[in-house]
Amino acid sequence: METDGTFHELTDEQLVQKIVEMNDTLLFGQLYDRYVKIIYNKCYSFSKSKDEAEDLTQDVFLKLFLKLNTFKGRSKFATWFYSFTYNFCVNYVSKKKVVKTDGGIYEGCLDSVGEPEYLPLQESEEELMQIKSTKLKNALELIDPEDKSILLLKYQDDVTVKELETLLGITEGAVKMRLRRARSKVLRAYYKLV
Repeated sequence: METDGTFHELTDEQLVQKIVEMNDTLLFGQLYDRYVKIIYNKCYSFSKSKDEAEDLTQDVFLKLFLKLNTFKGRSKFATWFYSFTYNFCVNYVSKKKVVKTDGGIYEGCLDSVGEPEYLPLQESEEELMQIKSTKLKNALELIDPEDKSILLLKYQDDVTVKELETLLGITEGAVKMRLRRARSKVLRAYYKLV
């Protein structure tokens, strides 16, 4: 068996392969150490509670250990894991069905089929990039978790359209359409706040 020091030299993808081959929790601990802070921050961005974010982080890693063999290497492990985390958090938030903002809790911000209400507004990527970050955070809390996750993957984590296509299992056109709709929704939410 190789020493722990040797495994520190492995790339994420190589480490994942070894973990899957050996089903080794000690090796998984190294993967955990590499990502725990990043995943905690992602979970915190969805939960806004330290305790809840810690619980979510542990749940994400537990589910990851069980599902690690589904990583096929079609994208970087980090990209796949961020998407995995976002999906987990989106499911968690969707189950809560409550959207929090600085002003309180909103339960009625969705229409009868669970979609955010629309206002006529021309969306643009440039406009999205120019809005103030605090108001943007508040606006992101008002939109559907799936829309929030695709925007965060694209603009916060710099995941390319091609990578999103692979991660989501949809065409490039569908990715662009989802991004356009998500930008539109967050801009509408933002202008409701100002």
